[in-house]
Amino acid sequence: MTNHAKSISPAKAVTETAPGLEDVVAAETGLGLVDGAAGRLVLRGYDLDDLADWSFEAVLALLWTGLTPTAMTEADIRRELGAARGHVFLRAERLLPVTDGLAPVEAMRFLLSSLTDAERIPHHILAVAAAPVFAAAIARRAAGQSPVAPNAALGHSADFLHMLHGDLPGEDRARALDSYLVTVADHGLNASTFAARVIASTRAGLFSSVVGGLCALKGPLHGGAPGPVLDMLDAIGTEANIRPWIAATLARGERLMGFGHRIYRVRDPRADVLKGVVGALRDSAARIAFAEAVETEALAQLAEKKPLRPLETNVEFYTALVLEALGFPRDSFTNVFAVGRMAGWTAHVLEQEAQGRLIRPQSRYVGPMPERATAAG
Repeated sequence: MTNHAKSISPAKAVTETAPGLEDVVAAETGLGLVDGAAGRLVLRGYDLDDLADWSFEAVLALLWTGLTPTAMTEADIRRELGAARGHVFLRAERLLPVTDGLAPVEAMRFLLSSLTDAERIPHHILAVAAAPVFAAAIARRAAGQSPVAPNAALGHSADFLHMLHGDLPGEDRARALDSYLVTVADHGLNASTFAARVIASTRAGLFSSVVGGLCALKGPLHGGAPGPVLDMLDAIGTEANIRPWIAATLARGERLMGFGHRIYRVRDPRADVLKGVVGALRDSAARIAFAEAVETEALAQLAEKKPLRPLETNVEFYTALVLEALGFPRDSFTNVFAVGRMAGWTAHVLEQEAQGRLIRPQSRYVGPMPERATAAG
């Protein structure tokens, strides 16, 4: 069948497109700035380097400033999160058997979807509180263990590790997880945050918005990347194999996991912070030394093979090492990422709801037009 339709241009046709919305400004935000050219991440006026030793609750207080019905201090948030974790744990216990057979991130999606718009606890508090409760319970069930009830007296990161392992973590380990969660708390209008804001703009509610964010985070081009860094290290195996393995991988045109970023053209400031965190976890010294040798050789070969394309270490490389050292199963890394990014998602949802504008971009039609429309023209 021959298609005789001719392409015509409507009066208000969109004439320019930006694949992947590259360099398109889709929102105004007071939350964060990602400066890829300078290798800088700013959250509400603070460089990430200056926030690295803050608690996760303190960063939540920073991000939520002016967006919640009442002002909340770090102490307020710690107290309310502790109570909310206990509240949501009862739901996790009841629903966990339904998640059998699901991948960890799919189980997280299901459990987060059980939060309803009728919840009495402020939704931004409940979403942040639920994420580590669900993530820890999912990981323990996969290992054949019962979920551990939260301890409201602990900070968010310490309780996350407590719910995962069943014992109280050392201060150094809780601080390491705090640094990780702070590092990934917000990162501009990334795919998952944009998805959450689009949903929020329809007034679908905070829980629907953060579930949408998680669905976007699930993709291997976004939050699903840290686990394969460890797979790469395992595949290399020994220091003697580092150079030939990397050379062979690049010769095949394959990507080295943990290197390169769409936005950052120089350093990824998050990788720098997490490299410092890894260095403080001394019980994983041998693994870390091996990973650093891989990093050094990878950067050298990437610079030689692709001198015009800056490919630096990104956040996934040291994320993998931090989470492995803290005892998280690698198939749960995306869920742990979601625990941290829940801070940014909730803040962006609250900001979008306050702005009240439906996000409705244009598309440029490139298909055929009906013959009648052609004749009428």
